[in-house]
Amino acid sequence: MELVQDTSRPPLEYMKGVPLIKYFAEGLGPLQSFQAWPDDLLISTYPKSGTTWVSEILDLIYQGGDLEKCQRAPIFVRVPFLELRVPGLPTGAELLEDTPAPRLIKTHLPLALLPPTLLDQKVKVVYVARNAKDVAVSYYHFYHMAKVHPDPGTWDSFLEKFMAGEVSYGSWYQHVQEWWELSHTHPVLYLFYEDIKQNPKREIQKILEFVGRSLPEETVDHIVQHTSFKEMKKNPMTNYSTIPTKVMDHSISAFMRKGITGDWKSTFTVAQNERFEADYAAKMAGCHLHFRWELSGAHQGERETGLNNKI
Repeated sequence: MELVQDTSRPPLEYMKGVPLIKYFAEGLGPLQSFQAWPDDLLISTYPKSGTTWVSEILDLIYQGGDLEKCQRAPIFVRVPFLELRVPGLPTGAELLEDTPAPRLIKTHLPLALLPPTLLDQKVKVVYVARNAKDVAVSYYHFYHMAKVHPDPGTWDSFLEKFMAGEVSYGSWYQHVQEWWELSHTHPVLYLFYEDIKQNPKREIQKILEFVGRSLPEETVDHIVQHTSFKEMKKNPMTNYSTIPTKVMDHSISAFMRKGITGDWKSTFTVAQNERFEADYAAKMAGCHLHFRWELSGAHQGERETGLNNKI
């Protein structure tokens, strides 16, 4: 289907105080009547926090570890993106209508914008949180290549917008905290990107237990190998290379860029880091969530880089 010409770089639109991609915001009204099914599973994250990674893990679990079945379609078809609405592409809701139960559903929506049926039906949620510094850097590169976002401007100005919650989906700080609070009253498995990076097998076992499934250890090992960053980056069913260039331009930046913890150190200046940490301490005061800013190279197969010393 031919894309219309106005998809490129529209300004964000605010919905209940939350900035969103223009097209997503326009589809939120009809989305409120979305009907969840009791056996749906929601994969929720703030953007650039391991959504595609955990989606692939869960699809493999649902397919019993069968790699061929997970090649049946791109990840955004196998795990429809609930609020997706881009001219020329099927909406997330349309894809979900054609998805047989049990469905896996992806969202980045904060709780204020989530269709009520998902909470009313007590749909199980796998939530993944990633440290804010790595999210900010990854989001900056994603803004550049995904043209449904406004122009990101300079890294310094984007970082200021990120801290102020003036990027698509709003405040990272509010997102990770409100879903954490929800986990005390709703069936939410709250995972950390850094934990999956450090010990994927252990975290996959947590997911299996949460969804009430079991797989032979050999199959779990197979899933760990198949869902490594190296494998997923070259897999056209997970790397978003099938999305039209008018929406995502991989010549600007790959959708799956580095996939490491601590990459922020090659981007943040000392001054930016100091400002960020002061702001972070204020926004996360009283919160019991603790994030790791880096992992040793042995835990992620990557060499750590030193903090950028530019002022």
